[in-house]
Amino acid sequence: MNLKILYIIPAFDEGGAEVHVLNLIRELSGRNHNITLVSSGGRLESQLPEQVKIINLPVHRKNLFTGVYCAFKLNALNKIYHWDLIHVHSRVPAWIGWLLSRLSGVRFIVTAHSLYSLNAGLIPFRHAAGVICVSESVKNHLQKYLPAENICVICNGIIKSGLTHNYSGNVTRFLFTGRLTRLKALDVALKALSELKNYDWTLDILGDGPQRGELESLSQGLGLNERVTFHGAQDKSQVAKFMSESSCLLFPSLHEGMGLVVLEAVSCGLRVIASDIEALHELSGDRLVKAGDIEAWRCAIKNFLDTGESSTFDAGKIISVQEMADLTEGFYFTV
Repeated sequence: MNLKILYIIPAFDEGGAEVHVLNLIRELSGRNHNITLVSSGGRLESQLPEQVKIINLPVHRKNLFTGVYCAFKLNALNKIYHWDLIHVHSRVPAWIGWLLSRLSGVRFIVTAHSLYSLNAGLIPFRHAAGVICVSESVKNHLQKYLPAENICVICNGIIKSGLTHNYSGNVTRFLFTGRLTRLKALDVALKALSELKNYDWTLDILGDGPQRGELESLSQGLGLNERVTFHGAQDKSQVAKFMSESSCLLFPSLHEGMGLVVLEAVSCGLRVIASDIEALHELSGDRLVKAGDIEAWRCAIKNFLDTGESSTFDAGKIISVQEMADLTEGFYFTV
C-alpha cells in the first residue's frame, strides 16, 4: 500500500535532522510513496527527487499566530492532496502537526532527534499517534512527554559513500563537520588545539551556522589561522571526500540525539575523538572525552597525536538508510 505522506521540518538547509529527512524521503519516494515536504526552505531541496512536492511556509517560527496560519493553510491544501499521514520533525512542526491533525483528522507522528529541553514545548508529542526516537537516550530523556503507546527507537541510517579512509600523510589532518552552533562546542576543540602548536596538524571545518563569525574570530585570536580552514557548508560527496582524506574526526558536542557524522566516520574507517555523551554509549563507545572540558580535550588530542589512540565504536551497530526506511515504513503501518 502506497501512502501520501506530509513531512514538516523547520528548515531544509543543513544538519543531522535535515539529512535524516532527506535520506528518508529519497528512499521512500523510490518505493512509490507520494511525498510532500513543508519547510521554510533550504539548499537541500535541490537534492530531493523530482516527484516530491515542496511547499515553503514559515514553519520554523516560534510564533503562535504563524503556527496557526501554517496549520490552516495546510488543512486547505489537504483538500487537494488528501494526505494519509503527517510526519513532523522538531518541536514547532509538532505544534503545527497536532493542530493540523485536529483540523483534518489525519494522524500525525513525531521523530525526536535531540535531547530537547523538558518543558511545555513538548506537549504535542504526547498527543501524537506515535513517536520515533533516534536513540534510546532520546527516548529515556523524553519519557514523560511521550504517548502511552507506539513509541519506537529507529537510529539514523547512513549511505555508504564508497570511499574509505586512506590518508597517510605526515601532517595530522583533523576534521570537524556540523552546524556551527554552541551545542557543537567547536570552541572547545579550538582552544584545546591552540595548546598543541608544537605538533604538525591542520583542522578542516565543514559547515555553517550562527556562530561561524565568532568561531573565525576565536581561531584568529588563538593564532590558528594558518592551520584552521573554514570551508562552509559542503554537499555529502565533499564531506565523504574530506573524511577519506583526513586523520581523525573531532566531535566535541555538548549533547546529541545520536550524531550522524560519527556514524558516517566510523563506517568509512575514519578515527574519531568524541564527547562522552549518552547516545554514543549505544555504539559501545569507549575512550570518550568529557564534554566541554578543554583540558580533557587537549589531553585526548595530544594522546592521538602521540599514539594514534582515539575513541572506539562498534561499526556493526550502524544501520543503512535502507534499513532505517524499512523500520520507519513498518512503523507507519502500525500507528
